[in-house]
Amino acid sequence: MSEQNTFDFIIVGAGSAGCILANRLSECSKFSVLLLEDGGSNKSPWIKIPAGFAKTYYSTKHNYCYYTEPQAQMLNRKIYAPRGRGLGGSGAINAMVYVRGHRDDFDDWQKAGAAGWGFDDVLPYFKKIESHPLGDNFYHSTKGNIGITNMQKEAHPICQNFISACVENGMRINHDFNGEEICGVGIYEANISNGQRSSSASTYLNKAKKRRNLVIRTHVKVKRILFQDTQAVGVSASIKDQQIRYFANKEVILAAGAIDSPKLLQLSGVGEADDLKKLGINIVKNLPSVGKNLQDHVCSSYIFETRVKTLNDDFKGFYKKAKLGFRYLMTRGGPLSISVNQAGGFVNTRLNTARPNIQLYFNPLSYQYEPNASGLVKPLPHSGVMLSYSPCRPNSRGSVTLSSSDHRSAALIQPNYLSSDDDVIDIIQGAKFVAKLSQSVAFRGVFTASASNNLSGKSDLDLLQQFKERGGSIYHLCGTCAIGLNDKNSVVGASLKVHGLESLRVVDASVFPNIVSGNINATTMMVAEKGADHIIRDYK
Repeated sequence: MSEQNTFDFIIVGAGSAGCILANRLSECSKFSVLLLEDGGSNKSPWIKIPAGFAKTYYSTKHNYCYYTEPQAQMLNRKIYAPRGRGLGGSGAINAMVYVRGHRDDFDDWQKAGAAGWGFDDVLPYFKKIESHPLGDNFYHSTKGNIGITNMQKEAHPICQNFISACVENGMRINHDFNGEEICGVGIYEANISNGQRSSSASTYLNKAKKRRNLVIRTHVKVKRILFQDTQAVGVSASIKDQQIRYFANKEVILAAGAIDSPKLLQLSGVGEADDLKKLGINIVKNLPSVGKNLQDHVCSSYIFETRVKTLNDDFKGFYKKAKLGFRYLMTRGGPLSISVNQAGGFVNTRLNTARPNIQLYFNPLSYQYEPNASGLVKPLPHSGVMLSYSPCRPNSRGSVTLSSSDHRSAALIQPNYLSSDDDVIDIIQGAKFVAKLSQSVAFRGVFTASASNNLSGKSDLDLLQQFKERGGSIYHLCGTCAIGLNDKNSVVGASLKVHGLESLRVVDASVFPNIVSGNINATTMMVAEKGADHIIRDYK
């Protein structure tokens, strides 16, 4: 018996958004749904264990391990841009910090032409995602699929020194960054439940996978979208060396992320016509904004040696690691049960704006970023911490374009980091604020007197040069198929349908008109919940 190849809906990409779409659309037994994923099933225990982030950071099995084009304002360095591969996508390998963003971020979406995507419109969908420890209230819900954990109980004690340093420098303590106000400092929430990563794959998709009307296919490489005139009717794909076509009675839905959704549109003849013609690609729709508007949070980390023990000491040596592993297996507790990004916050270093412009991260662990022979994120040999920062709403804009017409070739990722003068100002101000924190009373006696710990006396140019030398992506790429009013400056409309085409939508982080303040995984899941509602309404 041949494999079924016709469905009502085809979803391309089983990441944070795709898994939610598969669940919501298959809830209606009248719909047949096909979910296609290039990677595998991601059954590795390192996906489930929150600290497994260190194992998947450079793993080509779980990660596309993309790099940007050389960045002119970052000393022509190629910047690492990991993207999740397999069920769960980037939500299966990220650091799990759960932040929605600032109210203004979404009100700005609406101003940009995304009608119905203001904060008051999207809040119900954020609540629909989560099972929150604060209970059912105006901002939170206990009825969602994604388990949320406040990491206060398991956070390393040195996080309190960081919080005290921030209060010392004018920040207030914030117990809920996803509540009424985002500004302040505290312990982050994470999408973790019972000591395990709570992703859209482990929750939404796990609940739906036994439904007869949902078919999940892994290790499928989608090559292009099939069109009849301007209507999407299916996809062309390959499984190993076998070529196959799948057809959609209702819609093809792209949920392949900010890099691969625009790439797939372009391979299919949807994009800037002149660019596609040069590659010999037949034009289906001249849509010049496909791949444009790329945004990301760019980040720098400072490593401080400490006199007190940190997680570096807990992870040192076989017996200590074995002890942590045993504790985790027995209790689902300890350092393995939470994110390494444990504390942080949002601060405004500009006097002329009301919203925060800098996000802070504090890790009670110091480690090297560069890949090594083992592929692991390796802790440094001495006791230490990392204090990192990134601008919340960068103005730099980049692009994702094809390197060739061959679907196997990676796209050209050009974020244009620091191409905006305002971003440079934020970079310098953020570095100055980190320097002030490092010199706070709260860290006296904690940080060693080593020269590398001393950030005092550095000029603006020194701080900027440091950032250019070691700054990089914090892996929040978005915006390349933005929501907007027309096909001149956007890719999809408010219901996420691609402008000028039928039966084709994009539902993932690529539809963000502007990046949000903070980590973007929560917002990506919200987009999927709201996008699913739009689709279901259209097919009552």
